[in-house]
Amino acid sequence: MVGIAAEMNSAGFYSAEVWGGATFDVATRFLNEDPWERPLALKKLMPDTPLQMLLRGQNLVGYRHYADDVVTAFVHHAAEVGIDIFRVFDALNDERNLEASLKAIKECGKHAQLAFCYSLTEPKMGGPIFNLDYYIKKALILQDMGADSICVKDMAGLLAPDDAYTLIKALKKVIKVPLQLHTHYTSGMGSMTYLKAIEAGIDTIDTALAPFALRSAAPAVEPIVAALRGTPRCPGLDLAHLFKLGEYIESIAPKYSDFLDTTRMSVIDTRVLIHQIPGGMLSNLVAQLRQSHALHRINEVYEEIPRVRKELGYPPLVTPTSQIVAVQAVQNVIVGRYKLIPTQVMEYCYGLYGRPPAPIDPEVQKIVLKHYRREQTAITCRPADLLEPELDRARESTKDFTRDIGDVLICALYPITGLRFLKWKYGLRTLDSDTTGLS
Repeated sequence: MVGIAAEMNSAGFYSAEVWGGATFDVATRFLNEDPWERPLALKKLMPDTPLQMLLRGQNLVGYRHYADDVVTAFVHHAAEVGIDIFRVFDALNDERNLEASLKAIKECGKHAQLAFCYSLTEPKMGGPIFNLDYYIKKALILQDMGADSICVKDMAGLLAPDDAYTLIKALKKVIKVPLQLHTHYTSGMGSMTYLKAIEAGIDTIDTALAPFALRSAAPAVEPIVAALRGTPRCPGLDLAHLFKLGEYIESIAPKYSDFLDTTRMSVIDTRVLIHQIPGGMLSNLVAQLRQSHALHRINEVYEEIPRVRKELGYPPLVTPTSQIVAVQAVQNVIVGRYKLIPTQVMEYCYGLYGRPPAPIDPEVQKIVLKHYRREQTAITCRPADLLEPELDRARESTKDFTRDIGDVLICALYPITGLRFLKWKYGLRTLDSDTTGLS
């Protein structure tokens, strides 16, 4: 990243998403890198391009809800190390889970881009839940909350071109703040979807340089720039400069070739048009079934996932709800329907992840909560209201070797793997050859 950052800075992009999501966890767990150093280094080399991060609302960059004191401290420190634009979403589109991070972003004077996850229950936009009215209402709520811009987050590449035109056209009539569209190329529709969204008046689109584009990544920027040349929507980026950036990526790409899916010729996954399972969820699913020696039952799991999703109130399939649905579906196939219920599913049905788009099936909820350690009646409040402050506990765990707020936050987010990384960072552990990198 450092080798091309200065050239990226001069390309003229609206922003560069450089952080957040899984990158924070990966840095400490697998790369033995301090995640806070990345935005600091890039900010020095990219002073003219706003740096952007993906924030999972109350989940931050982890896999559960964190207390408000952790959320506030994380946002403030992220702003200090160089993050200018915070894209904040919630896996259930429960806007209550955005409140704490939004407040902290505003305190820092940074740009709050609030997002809603695009999801479907039908082959196209519509039906009783994820219809045009649902998305307009969500966007208006986010605008009223104080969003500086709004993002349509299509994490599985399910937004069809005609639906994109209808959705963006309708949103532009009622939304006064800038509107951004994020999609993945997983289904093969990404570039077509962007072109129709551009025709409908979208303000900003997320793209990737060609070598790392397509597949489950974003659509490639170069053909979109070429297609828009000479039109009123031409973004004015220099194709020759983009090619130069791409050549650098090509020079380092062989390092990562082992991560490519070489089991299939196609660079798109047409199966997602039928099963609607995002790439990250699919890879976790395969790993889970392989571990259980049940990979041959994957088609049964494909059939079970829509049933579980309906029973759990149609959560959008994005981290962490995608994993919650997938794990329960696998258990239902292997062991029997709701015979084995993971703790995350119990917490979800209790309401600790928030309010799903539709009510949870009452019979399923009753079965699940019967085994829950807390109560059998689900909560209705904002989940974080039940959480005690957590920062002091993290400070106590790290007090013998660091008081740096970045380190304390790593421990708060990942009490096991994060603390292990910090002990290596301060010379209290040694590198090991296993997949965690630390011993």
